[in-house]
Amino acid sequence: MKYEMKVDKPDTMDQQHMLQLKNIFLAPYMQIATALIGKGRRAGGNMFRHQLDTMTILIDYGYIDGILLKASVIHDVVEDIPGFDHNIIKTCDEDGNEVLDLVLEVTKRDGEQKNDFLRRIIETGSHKAKVLKCADRISNMISLGFVTDEKFIERYCDETEYFIFPIALEVDYNMYQELISLVMTRRQVLVDNGYFDRKKQAEAEK
Repeated sequence: MKYEMKVDKPDTMDQQHMLQLKNIFLAPYMQIATALIGKGRRAGGNMFRHQLDTMTILIDYGYIDGILLKASVIHDVVEDIPGFDHNIIKTCDEDGNEVLDLVLEVTKRDGEQKNDFLRRIIETGSHKAKVLKCADRISNMISLGFVTDEKFIERYCDETEYFIFPIALEVDYNMYQELISLVMTRRQVLVDNGYFDRKKQAEAEK
């Protein structure tokens, strides 16, 4: 079954949003994010590209908030760079403290299990943190199309449905629609490859 994603958002950026984006100085945050160039991804590419991809998804959905966009560009640096100095973000510009607070909201804490981390965002995350997490997951779900580990694909789709769908449904219905489409297409690949049939057979033979 072909799934048609239905969204209701502008096709082009208007003048007001263009001028707002023009006044957001992202370059210092992009410089910080370049530390992630050496961090590879399961689907290929690197974490630096993922940061910028997350930002473009936000812009695609009409989010032109300076704090949100700056945080999106560096949202993985604290988690993925051991010993990262928070002061680098704090002193980046006048928004540094707010940007760091948002980054920390979407950062898994030491010893925190993934499910607990996502549940924390559902229960106590700010609106910006939830929007950022949805954009991050859209980027990850698109990349999932290049992953060949079928168990990982199944697990990641299940996680998205259980934890991210409720977040998206709360903050942005259009993102929710895209996430549904992405989960459906990724699961369809598993169906087409016979993954679930093999899984069912293996369980029956235990």
